[in-house]
Amino acid sequence: MLGSTQAIVLSKIKYRDNDLIVKCYTLNRGVVSYLLPSVLKSKKGTSKVAYFQALSQLLIEEDYRKNKSLHYIKDVKINNVYQSLHSHVIKSAVTMFVAEILSLALKEEENNQALYSFLETALLWFDTEKEYANFHLLFLVKLTKYLGFYPELPKQNGKPFFNLETGTFESLEVGNYSISGKNVDVLKHLLAATFDTISTIKLKSEQRQSFLNMLLLYYELHIGGFKKTKSLDIFGQVFN
Repeated sequence: MLGSTQAIVLSKIKYRDNDLIVKCYTLNRGVVSYLLPSVLKSKKGTSKVAYFQALSQLLIEEDYRKNKSLHYIKDVKINNVYQSLHSHVIKSAVTMFVAEILSLALKEEENNQALYSFLETALLWFDTEKEYANFHLLFLVKLTKYLGFYPELPKQNGKPFFNLETGTFESLEVGNYSISGKNVDVLKHLLAATFDTISTIKLKSEQRQSFLNMLLLYYELHIGGFKKTKSLDIFGQVFN
């Protein structure tokens, strides 16, 4: 079935000698994988590969085939042009990391316009801002709202523990995944923050990394098959 959709690129892998498989999060259908046959074979095809950088926002003319795992792209255009996402060294590292997280976390082949709108808006904000050190932390916290395990907001500030397994703040330490201390304070600040206010949250690189590790464990506990990202080590080196 021919149609058009907005799409955000999650990943691409080489398939056979000259083909690519591109996984996208689409506005109309959620996660969709497209086969680009012979795209690496010619100069004209190679030029199209540039469209499929991590987290690029595209407008795709698709040939979607129901009950098939791979679909086809008839035409592609850039939907939102980034200014710095792929050219700035640190931002490009964050982009690779976020794309890998999304590729691991997003699995549903169904329409979710609220999630797509969140991704689109957050990435455009990140592309244009200069104060973005905590962007990836707030992004991952906010993403949990659309994935179904957003932390339960504390009804009172006196609860010093956060249970990663249940996603709740608690007065006492319960179980193996109950955390306390600075990471809980950071979580409470991020839950109350917006992208426009995250620059007011001041964190040293060690604390930022500690909180990120906690957050990734939270994802592992709530998403089946979620694994540590390959880009995490490179990402940590860039930020340090």
